[in-house]
Parts: sequence; structure tokens; C-alpha cells
Amino acid sequence: MKRSVRILWRSFIAFLVIFILLIVGIDQGLVGYMPSMIELENPQSALSSDVYAQDGTILGRYYIQDRSNCKYTDISPNIINALLATEDARFFDHSGIDPIATVAIPFYALIHKKRGSSTITQQLAKNLFGREHKSSFLMPLVKLKEWVLAVKLERNLTKNELITLYLNIVPFGDNVFGIRNASLTFYNKTPDKVTVDEAAVLVGMLKGNTMYNPRKNPENAKNRRNVVLDQMVKYGYLTEGQADKYKDTTTPLDYHKIDYHDGIAPYFRQVLESQVKNVLKDMKKPDGTPYDLYKDGLKIYTTIDVRMQRYAEEAMQEHLTQLQQQFMAQSGYRDGKVWEKGKGSNVYNILNNSIKASDRYQNYRDMNMTEKQAMGMMAKPVKMRVFAWNKLHYKDTTISPIDSIKYMKTFLQSGFMAMDPYTGEVKAWVGGIDHNFFQYDHVNVNTKRQVGSTIKPLLYSFAVDNGFSPCGIVQTTPQSFPTKANYDAQNGEVYGDVPMKYALALSLNNAALYILKQVGIDAFVDFVHKCNINSRLDKVPSVALGVSDISLYEMMGAYSMFPGGGTNTQPYFMVRIEDKNGMLIKNFAPVQKEVINPITAFKMVTMMKGVVNFGTGGRMRHRYGLMNDIAGKTGTTNNQADAWFIGYTPQLLAGVWVGCDDREFRFHSEALGQGAAAALPIWAFFMRRVYADKNLNINPSATFRAPEGFEDCGGGGGEDKINGDKEVEEKSGGDKAPADNNDEDI
Repeated sequence: MKRSVRILWRSFIAFLVIFILLIVGIDQGLVGYMPSMIELENPQSALSSDVYAQDGTILGRYYIQDRSNCKYTDISPNIINALLATEDARFFDHSGIDPIATVAIPFYALIHKKRGSSTITQQLAKNLFGREHKSSFLMPLVKLKEWVLAVKLERNLTKNELITLYLNIVPFGDNVFGIRNASLTFYNKTPDKVTVDEAAVLVGMLKGNTMYNPRKNPENAKNRRNVVLDQMVKYGYLTEGQADKYKDTTTPLDYHKIDYHDGIAPYFRQVLESQVKNVLKDMKKPDGTPYDLYKDGLKIYTTIDVRMQRYAEEAMQEHLTQLQQQFMAQSGYRDGKVWEKGKGSNVYNILNNSIKASDRYQNYRDMNMTEKQAMGMMAKPVKMRVFAWNKLHYKDTTISPIDSIKYMKTFLQSGFMAMDPYTGEVKAWVGGIDHNFFQYDHVNVNTKRQVGSTIKPLLYSFAVDNGFSPCGIVQTTPQSFPTKANYDAQNGEVYGDVPMKYALALSLNNAALYILKQVGIDAFVDFVHKCNINSRLDKVPSVALGVSDISLYEMMGAYSMFPGGGTNTQPYFMVRIEDKNGMLIKNFAPVQKEVINPITAFKMVTMMKGVVNFGTGGRMRHRYGLMNDIAGKTGTTNNQADAWFIGYTPQLLAGVWVGCDDREFRFHSEALGQGAAAALPIWAFFMRRVYADKNLNINPSATFRAPEGFEDCGGGGGEDKINGDKEVEEKSGGDKAPADNNDEDI
């Protein structure tokens, strides 16, 4: 043998030995990380956790990557065929590496034609375990590692498992991962229902999920779709005639991207997120590791009713669109003079603090600008997007950052919640007017505002439970308390002594003070806490007028005892949490306790019907035309800073709060800012929609039923009237109880 031939053979053998040793080294993890057999047999990827409404609708997801899994049987053959034709036509004929495609690479390189040779299994290996090195120098080593991984995957998983896993983890456009999320996002359907042309669009996106994104680049997506269809013809999945038929049509999108701000119930999802994390913080998975809401693919089932949620959001928009115009038409707001108050005033401090807390101002300061320079920049007009009550909920404008803060600060906010008073199931939760621009939730237990006269039913129920009668006479004259001055909440001479039921219906403050004096301040505060209101209540006379800050969430729980026959049922919104395999992690049940007896509860129902029939909530009848069996209470606080209405039917309890985030901004007019005008209409618009939807099974003809042993003292249902049919303006905020160092105005 010639010396040159011997050298050639020795070199080849040496290369072969080194190559084999390298493969063995890669396989044993000596050349970079190599997944264990357990990881290969059970490959993991971060899965988004899904939130489900009561009917199974997905409300939203929590994720680092928007990803969810589905089974092979849940994937349409159209998707499988499109993928195989485009990415790996010999998928079922190779063992992870396609020798024909690999050998062909140099020949394609000679004719300067780029051609991919990675099989689906190789791509899966890359997507599952990533590439540690991306430099061109180390790329041959990286490819060798992917080959080893591909072969090991093929040995441990079936072909169907491989293709399913690939489709479950591959990235699509708009930060969506996995075929299930992609088909739901772009076509609003599950993968098993995807048509041929839709499958071609989705698979075509894999080549470039931005370039071929049908939402962002529809023409590119269409062209790529046609390429995929041609590949399906080439490999026998379609005939030319079938492909041409699809090419001649447009594949319409039905786009439903669920993100943090958009979608159904964003405020609710924000609160739910923190609650789920709190529940899981001390719980462990079977392997002993903690749960991760953003990676473990949890399933969170809630009580939210999608239709009621939509009706609540629509009702809020319907009313506040008009109310905001009236608010801004007031002097001081329409001309901007409200912002001209001098240094040291509340308005000045609100604006100054808001400017300095803004991201833009902080960025200027981080650029080493002085405070004066940063303020100068904040005064310069720039292009920006701000909230607006229009179809889009925003408008693009040119405005200074300071003026934009002024503009956004004067928007009326609102909180709305509806629940089943018997089970505690929360049906609708609207924490604000738009989550893109205002993330502060106005429903949850930590958001507290003065509740005004909505506290009075709790006082009256405590009195009735201790022997008072709805027909008993109460005083409306000024009341004196030990160590306190006289409290004159309204002119007592107008009404004189009146039956208790009328005092509640007309929301007479002096009557509430009279009742408080009879039952005792300390005893009443203790009773309110017994109703599961944990907010601080100062033991002062004005506690009877709603001076305390309490959340809408707490008030709803307290009110549940009226339609609930005396049983306090706390609102709850999580039914259960499951892991990604459907195994139960934790379930939830109503928390109930009896607070007042059923007869007292029904007496309160009849008295609160009077609020709607002839009292401060009378516009429910004569303006909004709701003639159903309804009971409730309005509430208005000092200078119309807060407007409330909490009402219930025999089947549903709902509450509304309206006001600006900063109490300095409010209606000048009690006629516009009282609870009956600012909050009650949202409740009415919501119930109109609920009653119209027969599928909700909320019966407009349902009536409150008296418990056994109930005896009406006469006119308890509010059938007899004083003041005729004229609506009465509530006076819980207009005429105030005097204050001293131990008390507050309301």
C-alpha cells in the first residue's frame, strides 16, 4: 500500500474514532449539558395557566410564554399533513436524522441555494433544550448534539408523540406558543376544527412568525399559505384542484388574543392572580417543588358568568359615557380652573405628586436632569395615546405630559360586582373603566371608600333584630350624644316623627342617628364586624351615616343576609384549581353564617323595597322602567365624592360605586352626584340586559317570599307612599353631621 494511501486510511480511521468518541462524549454529557433519560421520556416546557369562566370559556391566561398542550387526537389531520409536507416529508421513514436531506446539503451549497435539512425531531430537540452556543465556529458541534438528541428522542417517544410535542411547543406569531393557542388566537377554534387553508397559514407561520403573521402581514401570509398548499400537493395530501380552490379565496381571521389588559374581566383576572398565588404559596407539587402559576399549566375554574360580565361592562360604559360629559361640563373642569389652586392646596399636591410619580418624569431624572429641567420637559407637548369614551377606548393626540395627567385624573371611575346571594358565587366583576389605562381595581377588599347611606340597612337590621318595628316611630330631630355636640343632619321640622320604614326609604340622617343612639355605637360597630366587614370603623356618631371607608366587596357580603334570609354568605370566585393533568389541587366552598333571623331579614327586604318604590331609588321605576321585585339602598358621601347603589332581586345581588380616584374631584351638584343619579343607572342598565337574556334564568317575575311566622306591620312592602310619586334626593352628604376632633364630616 502506498504511503499516501496509508496516511489517508489512518486519517479516516482517526477521524472516525474521534467522531465516535465525540458522539459518545456528547451522549454522556461530557461536551455540554445532555438531558437525562427521565427528561427525554417526559420532556417539560413552561405551560400557561388557564382561567375558566363558569361555562368553560377561557377568561385569560397567566404565563411567561403563552403556551398550552393538546393531544394528538385533538389535532386536525390538516395541520399534521401541512406540517409534514412543509417541514419533514420523510418524517415516518427516518430515525431522527434524514440521511438524504443531510447528504444533499453540500450539493445545494454548490449552487448557492439555501435548504434546511433539520428534521422535525431535530427542530424539537432545539426547541426543547435550546442551543448553548450560537457562534458559527461551534455550530458543527451544536448540530452534532442536536443529532444525538434527535436519535434519543426517537428511541423514547413514538412518532405521534414527537409530532404532538413539536406542535405543542413551537412558537407562532404574537408571542403565542403551541398549536392549541395558535388556532384559538388566530381562528377562535380548537385545533381539531382547523380547515386546510387555516392549517396552511398556521404552519406557514413557522418559517417566520412575524414575517408570515396573518394579522401583521396578511399578503406575506397568503403567499406563504400558497407555498404550503403546493407542498401538500407535491406529497399527495391535496390534489391540484383542491389547492387551487383554496388559493382563490382569502382565509379570514377570527382573532382573539387574550392578554393582560384585553379580553374578558381584566380587573377580575388581576385580583384572581394574586389570590391564586396566595393559595399556592405554601403548597407543594408531588415532587416536592413549589407550584409556579406561570409555568405549571394550572387550570383555574371560576364562578364568573361571561354574559353577566359583558352586560356589566356594557352597562358601565353606557352610563359613564354620558355622565363624564356632564362631569366635565361643570365650571372649573370645562375651563381647567380647577387646576389653578395655589401651592399647598389639595389639588396642587395631587398634581405635583402625580407628575413626580410618573414614569416619564422618573426617566428624565434618571438622565441627570434637575427637577426644573424635568418639569420643563413634562410641560412640552408630545404625541401620546390617552383614554377616551369612544369605540376604541382611546385617542391619539399631541399634549404635554402634565396636561395628560390632568386629563386622566378627572375621569370618573367605577366598581361593579354581581353575585348570587345564596351561594356567594361572583357572577360579574368590573373594577374600573378600562384596564389599559387605569389598572386600579375598585371592587376588591383592599379598595375602600366612604360608603355613605349604604351603611344604614345594617344599622336598621340591627335595630329590628333587637325589637324595633318597621312601623315604629323614629325621630328626625337633632340628636345629642354623651361628650358630643348636637348632631343635626337635616332639618327635622320637614318630616317630624316618621315610621322607621319611611326614614330608611328617604334616607333621613337624623333618624339614623336616633336609632344609633337607641342601640348604642359600640354595639352597632360590633354588629357590622359580625357581618364580615373587617374595615376599621371609628366608634363615633357619624358611623351611622357611612363615614367609614369600606370596600364594595365587603358591603356585598354584608348585604347578602337580606335576600339570603339572614345568612351572611361571603363572595367567592374560585371553584377549584387543578394541575395540568386535571388533578385537583384545591377546591373552594361558600363561607356562611347566620347573622340575623329570617324574619328580620324579610322585614329589611320590605323596607328596602320602599327605597325603590317611593324613596331615594325611585328613578329605578319611573325613569328606567324596572317594575320587578327590587330592594336596595343608595349612598352619597361628603360633597358627592362617592356615589353608591347596592340592590338585589330574589335571585341576584349587585353593587355599584362611582367617583374619581382623588376625592377632590367630584360633582358640584347633588342632583348629578348622588347615588341615585351617578351609580343606580349602571345597576338598572345591567339588570335590563340580564332580564332580557332568557338563558340566564333570572326570572323577572320572581318575588321575595316571606318566611313562616312573618307578620307585616302594615304597608311594609312600601305600597303606601309619602311625598306622592316624586323622587326624593338623598341627603346623606348634602347636609352634614357636625364634627369634632373625634369625628368626621359626611
